[in-house]
Order: sequence, then structure tokens, then C-alpha cells
Amino acid sequence: MTPSLLIIYTGGTIGMVKDPHTGALQPYPFEDIYKLMPVLRNFDYALHSVSFAPLIDSSNVTPGFWVKLATVIEENYEKYDGFVVLHGTDTMAYSASMLSFMLENLSKPVIFTGSQLPMGVIRTDGRDNFINAIEIAAARNGDKPMVPEVAIYFENKLMRGNRTSKYNAENFNAFLSGNYPPLAEVGVRIRYHSALILKTHNRKLSVHKKLDNSVLILKLFPGIASIVVKNALNIPGLKGVILETYGAGNAPTDDWFIDALREAIQKGIIIYNVTQCKGGAVDMGKYETSIILNRIGVIGGFDITTESAIAKMMFLLGQGYKNDKVKKLLQVSMRGELTV
Repeated sequence: MTPSLLIIYTGGTIGMVKDPHTGALQPYPFEDIYKLMPVLRNFDYALHSVSFAPLIDSSNVTPGFWVKLATVIEENYEKYDGFVVLHGTDTMAYSASMLSFMLENLSKPVIFTGSQLPMGVIRTDGRDNFINAIEIAAARNGDKPMVPEVAIYFENKLMRGNRTSKYNAENFNAFLSGNYPPLAEVGVRIRYHSALILKTHNRKLSVHKKLDNSVLILKLFPGIASIVVKNALNIPGLKGVILETYGAGNAPTDDWFIDALREAIQKGIIIYNVTQCKGGAVDMGKYETSIILNRIGVIGGFDITTESAIAKMMFLLGQGYKNDKVKKLLQVSMRGELTV
């Protein structure tokens, strides 16, 4: 049976081509994808596309954008075998993380990709990223997809979406999955690491569209002022804080800092401890500095990325769960986003 894929163009560098008359870059109408890339006819796939209107620069991504994207997938879920999402690179890791939580019981590929150079530029990385993302989204083992999860394909690697971070604005190898190996690697052939990929199941897709962005990321740095921390933790309506700490989850032990965190937690604000490092994990209690955080009720995030942590916090708060349940689920791997 011919695999059918829906290409969802949300915006971003990958979809830009030169106007033949002015030479200026402009978005390409992906409805005419075979004209842009005739080589796609060599695939025995049924490719269809839909473009966001208006297209979104990834710097302008909001919870409303995520709901719109999840809705497109929900409305077309039974019609297609997989989805390729073309997205700007700057916030792709946030979007892939969020979609992994919103699309509960996903059993089809949702492959994000983009490029550092526009498709209409001679040396573009977009062409290979696009073609390989399509082939991966269509790949099957018998009657089951090879990658039934939300993933990012970029520069010869397929990575779990909620494990990635953009770490380079210059190189084609722009994304890093510091705490989880690639799901697949592309060379002369595509090598799938099946043991690392989430398994398929027969449960019905459930799409969650309620998100709560009453959250913030507080990144620690030497010399951070008490007024900065206290003002941040006293923002009206604040419900959750991603606390980016040093190394294995360490933070200052100054009385003012600990007191500020304790007071916030006593008011019902959830504080989630994630490491600033691109690899490694929070180990609450490994050092004296994190023992105190553990004692006052800060929640350890293990090896979750900041992008995935903020997405997960928005998602869980949006479900209307009580704080105890949110705290419990923050320390559970729901979509393969962390290693306990």
C-alpha cells in the first residue's frame, strides 16, 4: 500500500525560495511541492501539503500555534500514515516537545524538520533534511511505522523531539540530544535504532489543547540579585518555575535565596529543577547545595531539557491537575522525555 503523508508548512527558513524577478526570498507554496523538488516523484508516496496562513516565524510561536498545529494533525490523523512538519529552527525543540505531550497515544510519525539555509539557496541543507524526513515518516516495518513518535530530523540524525535543544546557529548540525541517543542515523542507508524508539499501540489518539503558560524560566548565574529572584517569584498568577541550576542541580545556599524559594513553594508555586548543562542530569542530594532544595520541596527534573520541562509544565498545569499530581508527573517519563 502506498504510504500517504501530510506535509505541514508552518513557516521558517526551509520554505523560502528566490523570486525569479526580484531575487528576494519569499515563501514557497508547498501545494506545488513536486515542481519545487521533482525528485520526490521517485518515492512511491502520496504526498499532500497544507500551509499555515499566515506563516509563522518560529520566534512568534505561542500556545495558540501549538493548538493549531495539533488540531491539523488531529483532523487529518486517519487520512495519513505520517506527518512532516516544516518549522523554523529557533523554537523547533519547544514545539516538538509540546506536541509530544499534546498528542497522547500517538502511533504515527510526526517528524519536524527545517533548515539553516533557505530551500532556494544553492547550498541549502533544507533539501536533504526534507527528503530524509519524508522517507523516515513513510518508513514501515510490516504494517507498523518505524518511528511512531514526535521526532526532529536534522543533519543526518533523527532525535526524539522532547530530548532536543538547538545549540548552534551557524552549523548545519544545529540540534543536540545530549541525554538520549539518536533514534536513527542517515548515511548510505538509514539505520533505525529500534530499541530506542517508542513502541506502537492500538489506543485511540487523544489530543490535549488546554495549556497554561503561567510559568517562567529562572536561570541562575553568579551574582544574581535577590530583588530579581524575589520579583520573579512574586509575579501575579505565577504557577510554575523552571529553575535552571548549575551542574547536577546545585544552587546558592544564601538564606535570602532559600527563603524566597520556600515562600514561593508555600504559596503553591511549583519549582522544577533542571540543569543548565546540555548533557547530564539533576541529582537532588548529590551535593549539599541541592540537599537544601530537596528539603524545601523543589522538584528534581533528572535529565529533562529546559525546552521539554517548560512544555511539560504548561501541559500539566493546563490539565487542571492538583499540585501534588503535577509534581508527581513531573518526575515520571510520560513520553520518553526523561530518564528516572
